[in-house]
Amino acid sequence: MAPRSLSPTVWTSPQLSPAALPALAAAGVRRLISNRPDAEEPGQPSAAEMEAAAREAGLAFAWIPVSGRPDGTQALAVAELLADGAPTVMFCRSGMRSAAVWAMAERLRGADAADLRAAAGAAGYDLGGLPL
Repeated sequence: MAPRSLSPTVWTSPQLSPAALPALAAAGVRRLISNRPDAEEPGQPSAAEMEAAAREAGLAFAWIPVSGRPDGTQALAVAELLADGAPTVMFCRSGMRSAAVWAMAERLRGADAADLRAAAGAAGYDLGGLPL
């Protein structure tokens, strides 16, 4: 599945495979943020495996695992990473937690809550229950 656009520089995706990362780098992505806890499902690549594959593809990598609804610490960490504007793909199991933590991070940076909900909705994510 192709990453879904949340903004001009941020996309979200369900679980990525290590083999998909060179194509993302070739498309101009510069960073991956994994929001998936290790061992969430049998057979998923670990954060260490994804980091190694990302680095091999020339991508920066950050692991900010989210279980359930993101919290303020996770949102702040994502906001700090996204502040440089580098093209970034965020992923988790389905992309929903990544979309949620992105919206919370952007809200911390001053974005309008309705605009964030609309952007996430256009990408297929319903953030109606997320306090922004």
